[in-house]
Amino acid sequence: MADYVFRIGGEGGEGVISTGELLTLTLARAGFEIYTFRTYPAEIKGGHANYQVRASDALLLSQGAAVDVCVAFNEEAYQKHIKDVRARGVVLYDSDSFTPPSITDSVVPYAIPMTSLATEKVGVKLTKNIVALGVLSQLFDIPFEVFEELLKERFARKGDTIVQKNLLALRVGADYAKQQPKRDDIRVGRGSRKTKELVLSGNDSLALGAIAVGCRIYAGYPITPATDIMEFLAKELPKIGGYVVQTEDEISAVGVVLGASFAGKKAMTATSGPGYSLMTEMIGLAVVAELPAVIVDVQRVGPSTGMPTKTEQGDLYLAVYGGHGNCPRIVMALTSVEDCFYGIMRAFNLAEQFQMPVIVLSDQYLGHRKATVPVPDPSKVPVVERRRPTAEELKDYRRYRFTPDHVSPMAVPGTEGGGYVAEGLEHTETGYPAASDHENHLRLTQKRYGKFQAVEKIANELTRIYGEEHPEIGIIGWGSTEGVIREAVQMAQDKGYSVGALHPKILYPQPLAKLTAFMKGTKAVIIPEVNFTGQFATLLRKRFAYDFIQLNKCIGLPFTPKEIFDKIEEVAKHVPNRRRDFATKL
Repeated sequence: MADYVFRIGGEGGEGVISTGELLTLTLARAGFEIYTFRTYPAEIKGGHANYQVRASDALLLSQGAAVDVCVAFNEEAYQKHIKDVRARGVVLYDSDSFTPPSITDSVVPYAIPMTSLATEKVGVKLTKNIVALGVLSQLFDIPFEVFEELLKERFARKGDTIVQKNLLALRVGADYAKQQPKRDDIRVGRGSRKTKELVLSGNDSLALGAIAVGCRIYAGYPITPATDIMEFLAKELPKIGGYVVQTEDEISAVGVVLGASFAGKKAMTATSGPGYSLMTEMIGLAVVAELPAVIVDVQRVGPSTGMPTKTEQGDLYLAVYGGHGNCPRIVMALTSVEDCFYGIMRAFNLAEQFQMPVIVLSDQYLGHRKATVPVPDPSKVPVVERRRPTAEELKDYRRYRFTPDHVSPMAVPGTEGGGYVAEGLEHTETGYPAASDHENHLRLTQKRYGKFQAVEKIANELTRIYGEEHPEIGIIGWGSTEGVIREAVQMAQDKGYSVGALHPKILYPQPLAKLTAFMKGTKAVIIPEVNFTGQFATLLRKRFAYDFIQLNKCIGLPFTPKEIFDKIEEVAKHVPNRRRDFATKL
């Protein structure tokens, strides 16, 4: 079964990302499942970038670990990535740029004068990356005609001259590679997939899901790595009568969302950690005014500006606790490119059903990752609309009426008899200020938190378990770690370990019933997180008296399956000495 990992590295401006994207689409069109990872510099110009593409005939759960083919546009790329190339893997480098100081017998090198081929044979130095694609096509039997079709589509709007230059560069690379003796065993060919699938990034998938669930207002301020969502919706929402507003800052963005929601529209914003920090006061307004709102946080490395183009799961504390006073909200985490579509639909449904803000956590790794996914089917997540007042209720309309399920009917402005005040001051059932009524404040606080009982039930329903349901070694993950954890569990089970993984989609309130059942009888529970302090592990310790084992990674890169598998093996050596039981804190 085919399963290959390609990695392209070089300087920002050398076309690393575009090369990776072209290779990704070509492999997908050739019938492979694909899974990508990219990292790029925060500088406006220059800095190292790399793009990894994994292609397989089987379902892919991670970006892979060992690299089969490494394309190095410069020496820095070679030095950074040579250690990750597998035994007898390939290093393809620009011999015009550098000569590797030493290449061991463990890898197969191909010296390709990419720069001079682009300059002398094509006449355009910038086509160096297309020359490299031609070499890849010839050396590894990647369908040349698919590359050609893609280049014609990609550059058509720039005119025939540009199209022909790029096609020439592709042929020049392929012709040069034909002259090189084949010294490796990699043959890609065509994949076995026959069904129609889409190649989407996590951010694009999320934007599509928002459209499918009925979002028609988006407000935001550009910030890496969330801007793609706004750019996608700016093209698509106007086609169906929607609006995209680029505001002056993140505070204004969430203000637009709340205003649109008050007016009866489904609205959202997306940002990253620094922008989300600015939104916290407005989120409090959404809580007290019981306004549906969806806020997406595509996490990156912090604090402050941090590492804007690198990934981290560092905003969980902020998402759960960011706000003053007693400020309930629902916090979700997306797990895969496909889940971005259905997950954002569920987020809107929860916001509308419970009339409260829903914080949706993604991250740079997931937001910019591309993968092949089945054509989304919106009918899998039936759309939920907010509760409206009946004609009888409008006779004596109380916006914040106390109800058995703590959710009150919400009128649209202009509805006869349905006028009300929605503000940040504590209020009565009718919506009028009652900032000095102590007992009323307690009742309204209980009302707002009372919704969590129903949300927790949904949280349990949306929690997945992989591997053994009652394992000796359990793993609890969240967000974008799902795929690598699943792959690590498969590796561990193949070695005979008793392992299972639990992955919730709603992190707050927690799915206590599923967590309790999963951990009962385990000898050890590992919690892998891409942050330094183990934020989810800390949240779980508040509810469970359990000695969780933290596995934290904090270098701006995601986990690999092997890193998690290695931790499972390490823990397995000491499992017999660990206690089985735990207590739930009441």
